[in-house]
Amino acid sequence: MARRNTAVTDQVEPAPNDDCPLPEVLALIGDKWCIQILVELGEGPRRFTQLERAIEGVSRRMLTLNLRNLERNGLVTRTVYPTAPPSVEYAITRLAEQIRDPLEALADWARHAVPDLLTARRVYDSRT
Repeated sequence: MARRNTAVTDQVEPAPNDDCPLPEVLALIGDKWCIQILVELGEGPRRFTQLERAIEGVSRRMLTLNLRNLERNGLVTRTVYPTAPPSVEYAITRLAEQIRDPLEALADWARHAVPDLLTARRVYDSRT
């Protein structure tokens, strides 16, 4: 079994969130599902099932958890309409609208970069 060197780890102290909020923000919006949810809602308000169908591979549970987290952090609103059965609609907030363009640019880059990323992985894996 390999031994772990913990001496360096013990010397590193986490930066206070007030000084550097970037890790917290990246953890929030950097999640695989959150980005896809925000990009999809950037096209306009959606109902839960519309989001579920539009985001390939997301489970109902993960969609629910991520929507709640985004709502808690002020990036998504949840509106319940008094119909029978109740209708729920999700939309991005002004705060989320401010990050929409960078997220869409990242999503576009990811779509175009996939072949190069896969090639790089194959080259790397063949060397090891």
